[in-house]
Amino acid sequence: MTAAEDGQLPDWEGCSPEPSDEREAARVSRQLLWYPRAWRIRYGEEFAELLAAELAERGPCWRRSADVATAGLRARLAGAGLTGHPLDPAAAARSGLATVATCVAAAVLAGGTIWAQLAVGLQWSVPSTGAVTWAMALMSGALLLLAALIVMAAAPVVGAAIAAACRGHGRSMFGPAVLFGLAVTALVIGGHHFENGWPGTGGHLLAHQGVPGGVAAFGWAATMWFTSYWVHPAALEAFPATQIAWMVLCPVAIGCVITGSVQLLRRVQLSPRAFRYEMWLANIAGAGLAAFLAGAALWFVYAARASALFRVGAIDRAALAIVVVALLGCAAAARQVRAAAAHAPTGPAGPIGPHAPAP
Repeated sequence: MTAAEDGQLPDWEGCSPEPSDEREAARVSRQLLWYPRAWRIRYGEEFAELLAAELAERGPCWRRSADVATAGLRARLAGAGLTGHPLDPAAAARSGLATVATCVAAAVLAGGTIWAQLAVGLQWSVPSTGAVTWAMALMSGALLLLAALIVMAAAPVVGAAIAAACRGHGRSMFGPAVLFGLAVTALVIGGHHFENGWPGTGGHLLAHQGVPGGVAAFGWAATMWFTSYWVHPAALEAFPATQIAWMVLCPVAIGCVITGSVQLLRRVQLSPRAFRYEMWLANIAGAGLAAFLAGAALWFVYAARASALFRVGAIDRAALAIVVVALLGCAAAARQVRAAAAHAPTGPAGPIGPHAPAP
């Protein structure tokens, strides 16, 4: 914990005194923005007074600003469950679990983009190398596993939310639940409508991979917005207006799904047993992401030997980079969750138990 994190400012050398004026209040407000909102609500007023007094006495100082910025970024990482929380390990555990869910969702989204593009090629042509076929099989199996894990992970969260609502404690979860439900409904309706334009329509080879064409078409419709057409406005203008509108609204809906899920995870109170179950699923999800990454890497390595339908593009490289970052984030968050949970009370009245206070 830095001096700025515990509310005590160090004696910086090299600060240039400056008379106190209205600019100091604005400077304090700007520096507080380095910290997450929850931290500012809890500690912001006291810390602002200390910082204002320091500014009035010593004036602006880059060392102070750097220390505040560093401490604020560490507080944000702690709030995301990527570093330990010095005061509330239970909050770090809950935040870390939400970050794991976010990383898995981001990886599935980016991975689905890679998978959907490869599926179009396999619908029309047999690759000249069997490595591409194996890559598709590995990625398909990994995505299927991750989809099953998402459903399994949602079950105890939904159950806990319903139980809280029955006890009259579900008001804080109503907003995220509605946001999640509306966004999922929009994705299902929009994806079902636009899957009719799938480029693989009319082909028949994908079925030999054990992948239903309808699933591939929906995956393409849900990820068509992840495209390089955005930097080619002339080509984008050739698209129907309804398709362009869907390409704008689809990522918004996906963002709402992820936001609603994360907020529910942060607010719902899981029992210690359910929490351990979620962490068990998170560990399996990490293995699933690693398997998908291996399949994607196999395609990338052997794509040059295949036909043009299987060539790797800039969007595929960007999506693969997202999968890699998501896997690393998932591993870091899971490690912090295990460390935080080991120091948090785990009884029925503990912070991660059913009577835990909302973060």
